Amino acid sequence: MSTHRTDQHALADCTAHELVQLYRTGQASPLEAASAVFARMDRVDSKLKAFCRMDPEGAAQAAKASTQRWQQGTPIGPLDGVPVSIKDIILTKGLPTLRGSRTVDPNQAWDVDAPVTARLRAAGAVILGKTSTPEFGCKGETNSLLTGITRNPWNPAKTPGGSSGGAAAAVAAGMGPIAIGTDGAGSVRIPAAFCGNFGLKPSFGRVPAYPLSPFGTVAHLGPHTMSVMDAATVMNCIKQPDARDWTALPYDARDYLVGLADGVRGLRVAWSPTLGYAKDVHPEVAAATRCAAEAFVELGARVEQVDHLFDDPLDITTGLWFLGAWQVWNQLTPAQQALTDPDFAAEAQLGARLSALDVQQLHLRRGALGSLMRQFMGGYDLLLTPAVSVPAFDAKPAGHTPMDAQAMLGWSPFSYPFNLTQQPACTIPCGLTQGGLPIGLQIVGPMFGDALVLRAARAYESMRPIARPDLNPLL
Repeated sequence: MSTHRTDQHALADCTAHELVQLYRTGQASPLEAASAVFARMDRVDSKLKAFCRMDPEGAAQAAKASTQRWQQGTPIGPLDGVPVSIKDIILTKGLPTLRGSRTVDPNQAWDVDAPVTARLRAAGAVILGKTSTPEFGCKGETNSLLTGITRNPWNPAKTPGGSSGGAAAAVAAGMGPIAIGTDGAGSVRIPAAFCGNFGLKPSFGRVPAYPLSPFGTVAHLGPHTMSVMDAATVMNCIKQPDARDWTALPYDARDYLVGLADGVRGLRVAWSPTLGYAKDVHPEVAAATRCAAEAFVELGARVEQVDHLFDDPLDITTGLWFLGAWQVWNQLTPAQQALTDPDFAAEAQLGARLSALDVQQLHLRRGALGSLMRQFMGGYDLLLTPAVSVPAFDAKPAGHTPMDAQAMLGWSPFSYPFNLTQQPACTIPCGLTQGGLPIGLQIVGPMFGDALVLRAARAYESMRPIARPDLNPLL
């Protein structure tokens, strides 16, 4: 697209790829783009609360340096000058990482970048600030006693989902074309579905992490974007190796942009509308995702409906998650425990009930599920499901409903299985409800099939480009 230097609205709504094209042709500068994004933040984030901390000074300094590089024809990376945000779970040098919690002291040295943050800086990205998360990323909504309630740009009465709700809301509202989130049971894909953007959970270990999540080997890092091309570009940067993560996969040197447009013709695709156990899929979600699966037929894929893959593994997911919460809880002093979100406190107490035998059985059952899905994907290239079984629901404060497994994730039965199996999975918008709320399609790939998931998402996006919300009610 083209724009004028004074058109801040257009710059704020550009994808990363569009911004780089504008920088390359001299039609806009990184300094102008950062200014446009902060102007957008000034206008809408007081209502959305997508950000828990902004860094206009640091961003301006980075954008000024990037502008000089572009003027000299010496950009340092594929994201040079592109505004990005970092979830407040991920270490970011110079900015506190409070993890959505009142228990973390902001007055300490913040002198370490997590691998993903370091890779983005090395690619020239302009870091805008930290996005909101529930305490310790503990739920599929974004509310906390520290930052309040984060809201959905499509309808501020609704939740953006969680736990990367601030990341998804920021990208959808034009507050930076790229946001980095984390996904331990759907925490990238749930808010991407609710906020109408593209969200990718890569194969576990594809994006190095440091420090590792206290919630263990279900926790992935991935991007929120408004285009699949942007996500592929981000992945090329953040999948670079980092020796601090001993669980990381061997480095994948492929360029994920190469072959991105190759389509899905001839691919074997399984479509599962319920996975065999999702009983309460909203009718509009069911209809829109079925139409999206049918679109893969139009794109040339061989699509076969599969009604039952496995039994609901909710208790495995929440058991392991509650155990992690209990571990974090026990690192806190009694005074800190008294400051915690009631939802996190409830999860910790549920984790306290697990015996060593319970935990071992959960791990064994998880292993059986992982083995089953490795074998299942031997017969299919991709698996399609709804992303979330419901549209975005009302945004409410922390502790609004007693916390248990069903309250935590019962309404998102399609997301958490693929954290257990560690497979790559994304969500891409596939329509709106009659009430104007986004619906997401989930595309799951075989383990290590990250490039294939991106390629399939790009094929679908070519038929149905990703739309932005109408922000006029917020302006």
